[in-house]
Amino acid sequence: MPAATKTDLMVLGAGAAGMICAAEAGKRGLSVTVIDHARAPGEKIRISGGGRCNFTNLHCSPENFLSQNPRFAISALKSFTQHDFIARVKARGITYHEKTLGQLFCDNSAREVIDMLTDDMRTSGVRLELSTKVLEIGHRDALFEIRTSNGTWHAERLVVATGGKSIPKMGATGFGYDIAQQFGHTVTETRAGLVPFTWASHMAESWKALSGVSADVRAECNGASFREAMLLTHRGLSGPAMLQVSSYWRDGDRLQIDLAPDADVTTILKQARSERPKASPWSVLADVLPKRLTQKLEEDLGSGAKRLADMGNAAIEDIADRLHGFGLVPGGTEGYRTAEVTLGGVDTKELNQKTMESRLVPGLYFIGEVVDVTGHLGGHNFQWAWSSGVAAGRFA
Repeated sequence: MPAATKTDLMVLGAGAAGMICAAEAGKRGLSVTVIDHARAPGEKIRISGGGRCNFTNLHCSPENFLSQNPRFAISALKSFTQHDFIARVKARGITYHEKTLGQLFCDNSAREVIDMLTDDMRTSGVRLELSTKVLEIGHRDALFEIRTSNGTWHAERLVVATGGKSIPKMGATGFGYDIAQQFGHTVTETRAGLVPFTWASHMAESWKALSGVSADVRAECNGASFREAMLLTHRGLSGPAMLQVSSYWRDGDRLQIDLAPDADVTTILKQARSERPKASPWSVLADVLPKRLTQKLEEDLGSGAKRLADMGNAAIEDIADRLHGFGLVPGGTEGYRTAEVTLGGVDTKELNQKTMESRLVPGLYFIGEVVDVTGHLGGHNFQWAWSSGVAAGRFA
């Protein structure tokens, strides 16, 4: 091999997983180098949570993750839990708050988390090389050779923390998958996750007029169910409920949406029939659902009856069934452009679940989003970054 700078451990990627891994490894006395093509570390951390970083979730558990092997994440998540990361946040003096469903956000800025990680790396003696592009990776005589735009490195161990394909405008690519395949690893099918849906062509023109309308719903697809907010946009369906269920959706699948999960629509309409017989069923439902949405539903689903007094029980129950089981087939999703995560990735069958080391190439590790482990919305993907990063940092 030609002359090169030596480091015990090379980490590719200065994101959440890469930085916490590097800091952890540096604590063990290893010489650690982190390389990233970006001009600043933690760019996805910076934009996350509206700039306040939803850094973990109080209720994070293995059940909050998708993978071809759902049990793979258990070891790392138990070894470094959300409570372990929260303890670090508290020790740093970062103030935070819970929004809904256990989601924790910084009170001030996501930059506080980035500063904590970069300071931890600095304290551990980690070298950070930014604006550096990896050109080629080789492996010979138990050494990795990493040729970059700023020179060549030799490392005994290599950690791939390059993330997935989501949000390409931030520089995201499938580079980590290319590395995995170069070394003989299987990469499972990758697709956009936690992503808004787009309207089917027959709905687009009339439904986009409801842009800005939101409602609390229960969304279901392929056995997964989420009770959160839905937002209608000019492009399609967004909001937490839609993002969550998108990770379970495939092209052509039908979404089932309960538009009034907290209301017994049948009982409400029957009672109103007694008390307000001249009222329209849809004017009554405007007290349950957003008015603009109710008007659109009346246009699409309305029966011939104008007054509740003219409606029998069957007609009322039909409206209730349609609201509680509103179904549609989206045209698609917005794809990686707006996706928060990438589903799929490096096959977990070929990784050690305790250390994240490759079972095919000693000294090679994969952590974070590049692995076939994807969390639900609400801080779970950050927790996977922390947990998998610490696992590799403690053993690499």
